[in-house]
Amino acid sequence: MKIKGIKHVFFDLDHTLWDFDKNSALTFYKIFDVHQLNLDVKQFLSVYEPINLNYWKLYREEKIDKKNLRYKRLKDTFDAIEFKVADDTIHQLSEDYITYLTTFNHLFEGTFEILEHLKPNYELHIITNGFEEAQHKKMNNANISHYFETVTNSEIAGVKKPNPIIFEHALEVAKAKPQESIMIGDNIEADIIGALDVGFEAILFNYHNFEAEPHIKQVNELLDLKMYL
Repeated sequence: MKIKGIKHVFFDLDHTLWDFDKNSALTFYKIFDVHQLNLDVKQFLSVYEPINLNYWKLYREEKIDKKNLRYKRLKDTFDAIEFKVADDTIHQLSEDYITYLTTFNHLFEGTFEILEHLKPNYELHIITNGFEEAQHKKMNNANISHYFETVTNSEIAGVKKPNPIIFEHALEVAKAKPQESIMIGDNIEADIIGALDVGFEAILFNYHNFEAEPHIKQVNELLDLKMYL
């Protein structure tokens, strides 16, 4: 079951180590309180989350820029739940969201344990589509930065996963070869297919328990990675 020949382990950050959904929800409770917006946050989140995922897909495909992603995901959600918010407030909320997001730092269960398990035997790295300024704060505030030799984000690479250029950039920075590297992430398109296409091994962190192709290696909990590494 162990995968042989691996020297470099590349992780996605959001939704893989850093519990984005939990931290994001707490951030919305905070910023809506700051701005005294009286709305049902759970209802908002149920509408926002699929809208946000769709905008991130557009962002990966270079069909929308960072500024519009941050604004439109909020604007579309407020419109969908028919909650009126002034445009200036939406722009401020989009900025405050980024500011407060990195103050919440819940990690997935088993994050520290699996990083401690892997660190003595592998070089660990991050490849993320997240925004550069936020990702470093997340890692520092969650006290996981010291586990990783390199961090590659889409703003540094100039493209986003699954574009092969970001994986090739990460390999170059890590001084690694694809055949001795493995990618671990939650997104089949961005993390798994993107990595496999460049010659990495890949493991899907399938915490949502959705149905994946049977040939794709997957785990439902981070500590299950010990079966492979």
